[in-house]
Amino acid sequence: MISIKSFQIGEKEIIIATLFDKKIQGITFSFDGEQFLQERINALVGYLATRGVKVNLEERDSQLSALVYKILIGEIRNEDGLEYLSFEGTTPFEKKVYETLTKKVKRGEVITYGELAKMLRSSPRAIGGAMKRNPYPIIVPCHRVVASNNIGNYTPKREYKRFLLEIEGVKTWTS
Repeated sequence: MISIKSFQIGEKEIIIATLFDKKIQGITFSFDGEQFLQERINALVGYLATRGVKVNLEERDSQLSALVYKILIGEIRNEDGLEYLSFEGTTPFEKKVYETLTKKVKRGEVITYGELAKMLRSSPRAIGGAMKRNPYPIIVPCHRVVASNNIGNYTPKREYKRFLLEIEGVKTWTS
């Protein structure tokens, strides 16, 4: 099923789509309206299909999008959202990366790809790949992972990463 809800963050509207069955299968969002959200939903569904995750796009009312929003604005801790994630289609390595990031890097903090790689005895490139494939943005705060010399990349848009860090109070990588 899918739940789509719209929320305000200051003067910006965010539309959050949550794909779910018993637990969350994937999350996507847009600061750029419904058409862009639909493009992101299509991309997420396509990605999940490549990982063997079957989703039902029947719209259902759910509090899961509100949960994602509450995590985004800091009412609920990211790590408290982990129990709602299915981790369907993720590799054991990706699940370990997502859980470690979510538990260790708190709101208002950032970590470099290299630092997270060292923590997990991996490589920065492998961490970057896991971040790019993260089907649970916001709950798994991939926006908090930055390059050693700049803000780093972010799907779908780098300005989304900058905004997410700013609302968490991070200034170092947003100027």
